[in-house]
Amino acid sequence: MNAPLAFQQLPRLLMCRPQFFAVNYAINPWMDPAAWASDGAANTARAARQWSALSRALRAAGAGIDLVAPQPGLPDLVFTANAAVVLDGRALMARFRHPERQGEEPVFLAAFRSLQARGLLGSVAEMPQGVPLEGAGDCIWDASRKMFWMGFGPRSDAAARQVVEDTFGVPAVALPLADPSFYHLDTALCALPCGAVMYYPGAFTAAGLAAIHERVAPADRIALERADAELFAANAVPIEGAIVMSSASAMLRQRLEARGYRVIARPLDAFLKSGGSACCLTLRLDHRSQAMPLHAAVPADRRAVSASR
Repeated sequence: MNAPLAFQQLPRLLMCRPQFFAVNYAINPWMDPAAWASDGAANTARAARQWSALSRALRAAGAGIDLVAPQPGLPDLVFTANAAVVLDGRALMARFRHPERQGEEPVFLAAFRSLQARGLLGSVAEMPQGVPLEGAGDCIWDASRKMFWMGFGPRSDAAARQVVEDTFGVPAVALPLADPSFYHLDTALCALPCGAVMYYPGAFTAAGLAAIHERVAPADRIALERADAELFAANAVPIEGAIVMSSASAMLRQRLEARGYRVIARPLDAFLKSGGSACCLTLRLDHRSQAMPLHAAVPADRRAVSASR
């Protein structure tokens, strides 16, 4: 069994505090605005506590965190995974399908231009009009296979695959999604640094499953049961030798620990009410298609990152 790979660069994440997070509309089966409103104050307080516990766990695992300022009227801005796809210092900004989230696009674009001005990104590109791609929520970097897994159907278009390949110069494998409850790829698939892929088979069409099985050896497949999938176990954040997630069954925890991972569970049920969890609340800014030389591992402005936490 392979041990988790060691990262040569310090993990760097983009997050947004949930100051204005709420379930005000329904664009996936998890969202129930009436249920949220019936206990709104308690839900808001729970979201703030859980987000803070998640960010502390990520920092303790070794991640640096940059923040996007929350904005009124944009409750899902907290789900920064949907902001963009980032690889090798290049960012491809999201194009959202639903009008309820399209107001996030200029906010995220301004935030990424600021990151570029600070020298943390080399370039920022935008998706063509009319071609939805909801960031890393539907475009997951697999460092072991040097490729993207790209989900499409509910939110992103299959045509986005060519844009991703042209932008980053690496392959993107398109996976059609079949279950509305798993509307983004990151709700149903996580590429782990050891080369294993954790995924929920029921989220994919037969063609999507075939594409996964063609590229992932049986020994490297961690197929989730429905119970773990519905708690968004696949929506996890691998940080070096740790996996930070909302929850894991005893069996799943055992399987991950057998591969050398330390499982860090931080409940995120407030965000599950909106169809999101740990991975949705973060965006990796430091993915590289090639290993970085060790002398380049620490960003020059590491102190600035710490100050932004």
